[in-house]
Amino acid sequence: MAMMCGGTGPAQDATDEVQKVCEEVQPQVEEKAGRKFDVFTAKTFTTQVVAGTNFFIKVHVGGDEYVHLRVHRELPHAGGKLQLHSLQESKAHHDPIGFF
Repeated sequence: MAMMCGGTGPAQDATDEVQKVCEEVQPQVEEKAGRKFDVFTAKTFTTQVVAGTNFFIKVHVGGDEYVHLRVHRELPHAGGKLQLHSLQESKAHHDPIGFF
């Protein structure tokens, strides 16, 4: 899928890779949110290609509650580390995922 640098692609169903990204940053999310999540399931995501990749991920955290994550992954030559950039809480299933 071709994507222009700096723009986000269309939202897609979460993949195993995206779920792994979520699991890796879950401790950062819990620290920022000030609470633990029993459920942490990636549902949809979009990406933005920058110096690395920004993932915008909708995550089911139990009941009717969702959070949106913005996670940055460095380029492989820079170490490929994942860093939680932003968190939006109190989201619903129907809230669109996109740039924030």
